[in-house]
Amino acid sequence: MTPKTDRALTGGKNSSGTPRIRVAAVAFAFWVTMAGTTAPTALYPLYGERFGFTPLTVTVIFAVYAMGVVLGLLAFGRLSDQVGRRPVLMAATLLAAGAAGVFLAAENLGVLLVARVMSGFAAALATGAATAALTELIPPGGRPPAPMVALCANMGGLASGTLLAGILADEVAAPLRSPWIVMLVLSVIGLVGVAVTPETAAHRSAFTLAWQPLRIPAEIRADFLRSAMAAGAGFAVLGVLTAVSGLFLGTVLHEPGHTLAGSVVFTAFACTALGQLTVRRFRPATALPAACLGLIVAAALMATAMATGTLTPLLLGAAVNGLATGIALGHGVGGIAARTAPEHRGATVSTFFAILYAMLAVPAIGVGVLIRATSLRPAGEVFSGVVALLALVVLVSLVRTRDRRLTRTSYGDARP
Repeated sequence: MTPKTDRALTGGKNSSGTPRIRVAAVAFAFWVTMAGTTAPTALYPLYGERFGFTPLTVTVIFAVYAMGVVLGLLAFGRLSDQVGRRPVLMAATLLAAGAAGVFLAAENLGVLLVARVMSGFAAALATGAATAALTELIPPGGRPPAPMVALCANMGGLASGTLLAGILADEVAAPLRSPWIVMLVLSVIGLVGVAVTPETAAHRSAFTLAWQPLRIPAEIRADFLRSAMAAGAGFAVLGVLTAVSGLFLGTVLHEPGHTLAGSVVFTAFACTALGQLTVRRFRPATALPAACLGLIVAAALMATAMATGTLTPLLLGAAVNGLATGIALGHGVGGIAARTAPEHRGATVSTFFAILYAMLAVPAIGVGVLIRATSLRPAGEVFSGVVALLALVVLVSLVRTRDRRLTRTSYGDARP
């Protein structure tokens, strides 16, 4: 048998000798799990018409998902270290398939909430287990590198789930059924792929079911909080876009197409991934200020879209917000990886993402309350102002810290 034939039968290997089929199976399971979490975005207006709920209800449904992720991270963040990557990934894809099945059968609000909780737990389980599995499958120097594969699977799933659901809702019969049939089939494929993939964790710790404590190491506390505030402000915008972009397009712009609503959220998440990839081009001292400036510009564009009722500023704002959020996110995670002791790194990263997902949820509910008290456009304008203010606070804090450091350096240079 020739080497070429052997590679074809085994699925081929990457430059590091790792079977590509294993990497593809894990990445696909990660992708489809995350895709299922944003698939409802383009369908919310249809659910609203069918079940007669308000914009506040939509934001609560979305927030239930985000809080499910937070609880999943805190309760099961270390589970793949204890029982292995494959069992946790199988549980995640099984939950994703179950959530699609529940959405498929949903006939009332309560069932939708159950499906969103299942999606949240699926995302929480998949994020840590899949990222760790890819890191173990693709050793240092592998091409493409493990962090890039994990990023593309994660953000690619978040971006494409809503776009896929929107296209299916517009082009295929039974718009509240067809997307979930497709997601269910894809999730089952992901589950089978993970089931036949060997375990990647060489070492496992004893199983203990306990809440993972939030941890912010004292030596990085200031930088951690600034990065979390900036990235959290961007996540808040992502959450609101995910929850009410369909409502804005339908009621303000009179564009009821579900593909368009999916495209707005796709743009936001795709640019978030791009921002994470481009953070390496920034010096550490300039990355977070650039992200803050981007968030302020994005908030201004969002407010313009609300005030004028036009689509272009909304799309531009989604793109700029995504880039800024990705830069802040990449800066924060990079700082944790570089400056935190290995034994505390996992807990610190989990704390960082728990804060981000909390900010994904809570502001969305606040916007829903504002919409109920006023209307969509003034609520959006107020929210944009709050995001800009938060980014400005972080930016001013960064400038003041830099000035204090320069002052200390100057005094130090003047000493004999």
